[in-house]
Amino acid sequence: MTTVIPSFAHTGLAPALLTALTAQGITEPFPIQSATLPDSLAGRDVLGRGRTGSGKTLAFGLPLLSRTAGRKARPGRPLALVLVPTRELAQQVTAALAPYARAVGLRCATVVGGLSLQRQADALRAGAEVVVATPGRLHDLINRGDARLDQVEITVLDEADQMADMGFLPQVTKLLEQVAPQGQRMLFSATLDGGVDRLVRRFLSNPVTHSVDPGTATVTAMTHHVLHVDAVDKPDALTRIAARDGRTILFMGTKHRADRLARQLLSKGVRAAALHGGKSQPQRTRILEQFRNGQVTALVATDVAARGIHVDGLDMVVNVDPPTEAKDYLHRGGRTARAGESGTVVTLVLPEQRRDVSRLMATAGIRPQSVQVRPGDEALVRVTGAREPSGVPVTIAAPPASPGRVRASGGSATDGGARPAHRASGRSRRPRRPRTV
Repeated sequence: MTTVIPSFAHTGLAPALLTALTAQGITEPFPIQSATLPDSLAGRDVLGRGRTGSGKTLAFGLPLLSRTAGRKARPGRPLALVLVPTRELAQQVTAALAPYARAVGLRCATVVGGLSLQRQADALRAGAEVVVATPGRLHDLINRGDARLDQVEITVLDEADQMADMGFLPQVTKLLEQVAPQGQRMLFSATLDGGVDRLVRRFLSNPVTHSVDPGTATVTAMTHHVLHVDAVDKPDALTRIAARDGRTILFMGTKHRADRLARQLLSKGVRAAALHGGKSQPQRTRILEQFRNGQVTALVATDVAARGIHVDGLDMVVNVDPPTEAKDYLHRGGRTARAGESGTVVTLVLPEQRRDVSRLMATAGIRPQSVQVRPGDEALVRVTGAREPSGVPVTIAAPPASPGRVRASGGSATDGGARPAHRASGRSRRPRRPRTV
């Protein structure tokens, strides 16, 4: 078993990175970082498993930057690559790594769908050492001749299980075939199963596996509640929950239901907005910014938003439509209780959904507190902070587009931005066709 390091000062990280960590107020490594850094800094292939919000981003980002520091990329020939499944996660990773990349003089480019292809091509041709990308858009740039991966010595797959589950596997495989064959590969995720095994067997050499908690573990500061509600009472109860004080994410099963709920909440006086893969990238970026600054207090999202969104102070996630997979439940819930904060996950359950939700909770290793509720019940208020909405319709003004705000060069359909956690924080499974992201 590899030695676990007690502090960043014991890692052998580049001195400039240690200074940058101190400047960011980060002094102690999270368990996943403490466990993996000795191996990743030594250049070994690493398989890292840690729950959402456990600090995976810096666990792979710091060694990637430390080992790449001092080198310069040729035009269109990056030296390090981070592959992620969504735009939001790509921009979150870029934002999280930006101060550390600057500290060691490395240039980062974000390559995602939905933003200017030409700007991304220009950023690559300018000589970005580190590229954070979604697979589809990176393929587009390679096919155009704007990028080659033969100089990539360090490759990271973040949220590797989703990369394998969402139809990305053929694209990811083609990209991994193009990076330097003797380079370092790191796979990080909350769970390591399914198609991940195929990638590990084919592309990793004698990997060291680090699991800082069980694959279905949840954040210890997170509380789980199942609210049993009758169909006739659900709309009113949901509106009261959405009208609570504070930021709330409400998860829906489809983008159409998300849009409809957002409209209904706005009509009742709740400052709501929908976020899903049907929105353009500038729209998604603006909606997330409105959610962060308080213009929007209820974010109605589909599972595309379950990974890659980090908003400080988000203390409640509501499963309006219960997920069908335990893995999806954990990733939805992982939007709250990040980086040591506390949070609550609430699942609304109709009578006909009880059996399926009970089975899902058991699979996820969750023992929720359950209660039957109706609108206005003390239990509903106690668990969620529900309150009567104003009833006065509200309109959320769309701010003007501001392309300059988007960090690095941008690009296809499931990739928005998020701030890094203050500490070293990182971050449905239904079969579907591969999507260009």
